[in-house]
Amino acid sequence: MKFSIRRDVDLAAEALFRAASNFHAIERMLVRRGATVRRLDDLAAPGVGMRWLIGFDWRGRHREVTAEVVRLDAPELLVLNGTSDQFDLVIRMSVVALTRTKSRMIFETEARPRSMKARLMLQTAKLGKAQLDRKFGRRIGEFIADLASGAQAA
Repeated sequence: MKFSIRRDVDLAAEALFRAASNFHAIERMLVRRGATVRRLDDLAAPGVGMRWLIGFDWRGRHREVTAEVVRLDAPELLVLNGTSDQFDLVIRMSVVALTRTKSRMIFETEARPRSMKARLMLQTAKLGKAQLDRKFGRRIGEFIADLASGAQAA
């Protein structure tokens, strides 16, 4: 199942990409929202190979996702792969410069089932895809707004 959203932001493309790849700030943002975040690598600088174990509660159960940066092409593309017990995830954040002071972030997420149970969950979720698209758009819109406001404050 795929989700995609495009948001225009009043920031230069380089500044927006810097904010999107500020992993320390994103870790803090996740912790503020109730997740547990643990780094699994020992890289000093942001780059390919960074890994995290992210734990969170969803629908009454504790879930864990292992996320890894698999592509980091500054200042335009960031790709993360994630795995959980039920799904494989791919998250792509692309930044496109519109003007010198305005840019667009394209945020795409794809979830692929790892089991028959997960496949059935996705098939059921597709029945309410329009509602899921609205929720995804709202949450990612908030995430991008948080990134932009943090970048403008810096």
